[in-house]
Amino acid sequence: MKEPPQFDLVIIGGGIIGLAVALETGRRFPRWRLVVLEKEGRIAAHQTGHNSGVIHSGLYYKPGSLKAKTCVEGAAAMVAFCQEHSIPHQICGKVVVATGAEEIPALEELHRRGTANGVPNLCMIGPEELREIEPHSSGTRALRVPGTGITDYSAVARKFAELVAAQGGEVITYAKVLGIRHQGEQTMVETTRGHFQTRRIINCAGLHSDRVAKRAGAPTDLQIVPFRGEYYEIAPERQRLVKGLIYPVPDPKFPFLGVHFTRRIQGGVEAGPNAVLALRREGYRKTDFALADAMETLSFPGFWIMAKKYWRSGLEEFYRSLSKKAFTRALQRLVPEIEENDLRPGGAGVRAQALDRSGKLLDDFCIVRTERAIHVLNVPSPAATASLAIAKHIVDQIAP
Repeated sequence: MKEPPQFDLVIIGGGIIGLAVALETGRRFPRWRLVVLEKEGRIAAHQTGHNSGVIHSGLYYKPGSLKAKTCVEGAAAMVAFCQEHSIPHQICGKVVVATGAEEIPALEELHRRGTANGVPNLCMIGPEELREIEPHSSGTRALRVPGTGITDYSAVARKFAELVAAQGGEVITYAKVLGIRHQGEQTMVETTRGHFQTRRIINCAGLHSDRVAKRAGAPTDLQIVPFRGEYYEIAPERQRLVKGLIYPVPDPKFPFLGVHFTRRIQGGVEAGPNAVLALRREGYRKTDFALADAMETLSFPGFWIMAKKYWRSGLEEFYRSLSKKAFTRALQRLVPEIEENDLRPGGAGVRAQALDRSGKLLDDFCIVRTERAIHVLNVPSPAATASLAIAKHIVDQIAP
């Protein structure tokens, strides 16, 4: 029987995080033999490829958190990477708009957090200045974030993969992980493309990261609960209503930012997303359903604790998913001139949101190290922005 190939590192998951980790590892350990295993036929097929493309500033995150530390550093690194490799990007800025006096304290807290996190050139502005930046937006006050940008993260991921290959690394597609067996100091990763023997594993499997962690024997009580974010596109003749990025003041109870307007680097403006429970881990359509995925979510104790706590907000999101009129009303709080007929069906993404057994939606990134592996268990937005900085953080933990 032919011996399986031997690697110094196997990275599971060919999204932007897995590829960034491969790139950073190749730079630090150029003699290592490493491989990225991706279950789909192409890289960046899921969260990376369904990303809105925003280069986030680091505004929202609790000072001292891993999100805060990596987002500000990662945003600067991402802009520099795009410049170096001629990847389309634009620093268009954004405004976070308070539409009533009751939202001003939360807006001021965002200003405080952003300042503490080192986000440059933040500025609180009034309605007149808001109109100068976004003539069709309406609000009581706003926070201007001039450094926010947009790019194409699929293009970034492709460049990461190209550079990994140039360093001598491998990226193998159609390689779904079926099992993980520890054999002494070695680990055997069994896939649909054969077996791979390695001394180290880094699990960057996104929507399936919890399953991979359990197969590897990692002690974790986290479960990925998929939330679908649904978008509309603004009709071409009405895109003039949005100059850059317009965001609401987010609900601090949730790790979601609320429906907003985003100008895309490929052209056009999208509106959204809402956040509804997906009944399939890769359920990009309302009708997508997988019994095993749904039962796994519904049988997890933390899900029902979360549902009991947030059922009202969940129903509002679900109603907005079904009602274009309700979706339009949410957008009109930011841009009153938007009408229902201005919205065209857009794309959707699925967020790999980790939930613990107590019903807590993890707000920060969660990266767990065991003796044999590193498991990246919760890296939703702003992970694409922060990918280069997250990769440094992960590779710092690798034992040579």
